[in-house]
Amino acid sequence: MSALLSYVRLEVRRALRDRSFTVFGIGMPVLMYVLFTHIGAGADADSAPWRVSAMVGMAAYGALGAALSVGTGVAEDKSLGWLRQLRVTPLRPAQVVVGRGLTGVVTVLPAILAVLVVGALVNHVALAAWQWVALVGLLWLGTLPFTLLGLGNGYRLSSQSAGVVNAGCMILLSILGGLWFPAEAFPGWLATLSRWTPANRFGDLGWSVTSGRVPGAATVAVLLAWLAVFGGYALYAYRRAARTV
Repeated sequence: MSALLSYVRLEVRRALRDRSFTVFGIGMPVLMYVLFTHIGAGADADSAPWRVSAMVGMAAYGALGAALSVGTGVAEDKSLGWLRQLRVTPLRPAQVVVGRGLTGVVTVLPAILAVLVVGALVNHVALAAWQWVALVGLLWLGTLPFTLLGLGNGYRLSSQSAGVVNAGCMILLSILGGLWFPAEAFPGWLATLSRWTPANRFGDLGWSVTSGRVPGAATVAVLLAWLAVFGGYALYAYRRAARTV
């Protein structure tokens, strides 16, 4: 356990030192949230519900992107020989994957907090204290499936390919999941598909809290299912990479 915790601390420090993470992982969701809520209908005085919904969506989008970016870092480390070094440590394959997953869960927190702070200070979003705490906690924990997806791509693909694929996953999942635009505005078939995506259920964790209710059993079940799928993919990709690097 001590080896795993030391590994997580090392990876967290490395991630937070990355300037591109600060600019794109934190700054971009904040910028998009401000633009979405201060242009067109979002600038109207009666758009408070939209500002709350968009706040959750952009916080989830930022967290999703930050989680996937952990995998891009893994691909770069693999090309530098870091994965080869890990093979001679006491860490088992599952511990390496879990350690990277925990790293992602920690590093997504700034992306979530930045959007929520802007929502409160700039857009005057008012929630009860318990709602703010629950919102941060649920969005924070809910990023784990996306971290594992990013890790799978990072272990399986080259550094160039992993960056492109993770960026594509981030945009596709965010749009299909209704993080940018409400899924209720989608055509019927697409709205049905959206409810089965991990991003939509991830966003629902936050939307449930801001509506004053507990996330539904279906939301939890879908997220757990995707957690198992992406976790298996990450472990498989790590084992394949360990045999070839």
